Amino acid sequence: MLDDDTRRAYASRVRGYLIWLDTADVDGDPLAQAGARDGAVRDYRSHLQTVAQRKPSTINTTLAAIGDLYLRLGLGAPDVRRLDLPQAAPPALSERDITRWLRTVERWVNPRDRVLALIPFYAGLRLGEVVALNLDDIALSARKGLITVRAGKGERYREVPIHTGLRPDLTLWINDERPNWPGTADTTALLLNHRGTRLSARGAHDVISAIADQAGIDDDFTSHALRHTFGTTLVRDGHDLVLVAELMGHARLDQARRYSLPTQADRERAINSLPTDH
Repeated sequence: MLDDDTRRAYASRVRGYLIWLDTADVDGDPLAQAGARDGAVRDYRSHLQTVAQRKPSTINTTLAAIGDLYLRLGLGAPDVRRLDLPQAAPPALSERDITRWLRTVERWVNPRDRVLALIPFYAGLRLGEVVALNLDDIALSARKGLITVRAGKGERYREVPIHTGLRPDLTLWINDERPNWPGTADTTALLLNHRGTRLSARGAHDVISAIADQAGIDDDFTSHALRHTFGTTLVRDGHDLVLVAELMGHARLDQARRYSLPTQADRERAINSLPTDH
């Protein structure tokens, strides 16, 4: 099941493919014939590489989106090889962007939005998991707290301790702000929309994007970057990969191991460490 961010990205890439198809010189009908499908997708891959000069990661994402299109059309996935990619860590916030994010969230007026912005950062939840939380999934005591994640990819149940940076806003929202939110009598959802029903993933995405814009974080930002920042920070601080995988709800250890791979910033620091004759 695709999350909202992925669906939007796929839709954009499929539109690009369909626009290209409208003017491309291809054999047969690529949207109806399996044989014509493979040739057209390979030609489009070449177009993205040589004409559009897209990055390999962007091309592979586009091929995944086109594959999803053909599966939905009932033709099956195209027989087209993905491009080899350099191994790199998932995109996380830089130290500078982390500071910008936290300071912007701290100034944000809406207490619900602050909770929404901090849970992926401090607990590593996917955005879909955040909006699926119920009040009963939050346990707050005098000194400790626990978030229970019951829904997610593969329905992997997990428990994540509540970070001290999240506790004040979460406590304020649950104890003071949420009880006075309009129309809350008939819902168990932790986070509510303006009608008093469960906040949708689309609504949550819009809030996260608005905060990122206010913080001056670049256009490539998605809510996944907050979760990736959580995983990257834990791994680079030396925490056990099994623990990180458990906290993030990963089914396989190699998914958590990605956070130990080099980032672009790591590569730049390595290059800049070379001596110069000055």
